[in-house]
Amino acid sequence: MPCGKHLPQGYFSFLSMEILKHECGIAMVRLLKPLNYYEEKYGTSQYGLNKLYLLMEKQHNRGQEGAGIGCVNLKARPGNEYVYRERGLGSGAISEIFDNARKRIIAAQESNEDTNNLPFLGEIYMGHLRYSTTGKHGISYVHPFLRRNNWKSRNLLLCGNFNITNVEEVFSKVVEEGQHPRIYSDTVILLEQIGYYLDKENQRLYDKFKAEGFDGVALTNKIEDNIDIANVIKEPSKTWDGGFVICGADGSGDIFILRDPNGIRPCFYYLDDEVFVAASERPVIQTAMNVRIGDIKELEPGEAIMVSKHGKVTIKQILPKLDNQKCSFERIYFSRGSDADIYKERKLLGKNLTEKILKAVDYDLDNTILSFIPNTAEVAYIGMCEGVDEYEKELQCKEILKLDSHAPGFPDKIKEILNKRVRKEKIAIKDIKLRTFIAEGKSRNELAAHVYDVTYGQVKNDVDNLVIIDDSIVRGTTLKQSIVRILDRLHPKRIVVVSSSPQVRYPDYYGIDMSRMAEFCAFRAAIALIQERGMGELITSTYKKCKAQEDWKKEDVVNYVKEIYAPFADEEISDKIAEMITGPEIKAEVKLVYQSIEGLHNAIPNHPGDWYFSGNYPTPGGNKMVNQAFINWYEGNPDKR
Repeated sequence: MPCGKHLPQGYFSFLSMEILKHECGIAMVRLLKPLNYYEEKYGTSQYGLNKLYLLMEKQHNRGQEGAGIGCVNLKARPGNEYVYRERGLGSGAISEIFDNARKRIIAAQESNEDTNNLPFLGEIYMGHLRYSTTGKHGISYVHPFLRRNNWKSRNLLLCGNFNITNVEEVFSKVVEEGQHPRIYSDTVILLEQIGYYLDKENQRLYDKFKAEGFDGVALTNKIEDNIDIANVIKEPSKTWDGGFVICGADGSGDIFILRDPNGIRPCFYYLDDEVFVAASERPVIQTAMNVRIGDIKELEPGEAIMVSKHGKVTIKQILPKLDNQKCSFERIYFSRGSDADIYKERKLLGKNLTEKILKAVDYDLDNTILSFIPNTAEVAYIGMCEGVDEYEKELQCKEILKLDSHAPGFPDKIKEILNKRVRKEKIAIKDIKLRTFIAEGKSRNELAAHVYDVTYGQVKNDVDNLVIIDDSIVRGTTLKQSIVRILDRLHPKRIVVVSSSPQVRYPDYYGIDMSRMAEFCAFRAAIALIQERGMGELITSTYKKCKAQEDWKKEDVVNYVKEIYAPFADEEISDKIAEMITGPEIKAEVKLVYQSIEGLHNAIPNHPGDWYFSGNYPTPGGNKMVNQAFINWYEGNPDKR
């Protein structure tokens, strides 16, 4: 049992900066007019490519490990390439791949190639931004993936924002069908699975039209004109457990985007008579296409939107729509705050914390400073300030009502009351990005403590409460190594760190790279409390319950990891985390304040997916995988997936 000195290696380690790798981003562009239309109207033959670039660049936050684009040219003649792909690695991948694509266009133009056969000038564009959620890296894992064939309608480009929890199950099914996937990853397996059903659809049409007397090019054209993409994706998608937005295009001109039945991962689209575009985030479409928010639609859970070779747009319910489990963590942390609804939600997340913050500072607003860190928490900070301001106004009204309007100095007293304001300051500034990996041990921690600069002269020594809001506190690494140590230099009486999200207690398996139990400071705190209170048998019994289900069908598995947290109130775990991130050198009292799950749902009512915080996974695969994560932690295999 992992207790005391036998805790897994690195259990109390805070050696890596707190960076969440999260879900990928997708972008699709389907031109609905001939290519010369865009050149005449917009002055460039690269209209579609330029729109794809904007959609991807505006989603740069979603993928800094790699990016890829694909293009299908529907007018290419036999003997010429018609499916193009460019992929790159690293944070500069977007610029790199688009530069390469444009260089290929220019080189082809200079060699006087047929304008119908220029690379990366086509009717269909697909883009993908990648953040690994599997720990697998390299160009071979960057989307889009491509399945080649000598018949245009059997070629398949595929990319997605997804994570499939039952890869083994789907892999077995693919193998049973007689296939032999080259790589064991959910993307490759889905590519081969969808490709198999694309082949079946082609064969169905081949048999049908061959029997009607068609042959040769006429037969090929009949097949391409009648591909039913809904047939292609309906059967394989029934086997997928997870959160997904899957995008595909065949070589003859059909495209599709399919969203998971719980709506875990997001997808938005815009359509007019010139173009169809889709992306993971709504404001990027608004910006790229210069359209109003009401012109952009959200793809509903279980729906697929399909555009045929001839530009016909169809929306169809491919999978039964299940309970709404749209991801709340995405709204808190990952999505662009420029979205109108997300901006309101993040403000309300901050405002909902008002009472907890007031309690943490003993209602002493005269000696309290409000601030935020990092910059992504600024919108929640605005909401927090509004909440505190409203509380102050109520106090002011009560104080004014107590005054005697006939007493000497009444106007001055009114002015004094109205001038009272809680102080709001920019306290911490991320000025430089230090390469802390070049150092080890104490020297590395010393470097980490200088990642942020602080504003001196604003905090009254040993008097002020310093309240800092963050959008989430997941691992606690940056708090311990950097933020608390930096803020303590200002000599506040108390440091109150506020999280606009609830305690992250459980791994995610639907697209965000949080898959190991020991990553979470809430889990480490709960384990520490169990150890301190002599409740070690709870860890063993939880392990045995999880282990007993290891070979069960995912549909029968129960999330027993919840039992680790059950004995403790949220505040107990928060207090323990505060203790764990407060080193002996810290002079100020440190408190942590977390959003409640109720406050979360109040602020984000339309995105109730809260499994990170509650352990209520939206699919059976989540329960199976969280139990496995606990088994791996207990057995000392934290890196096993």
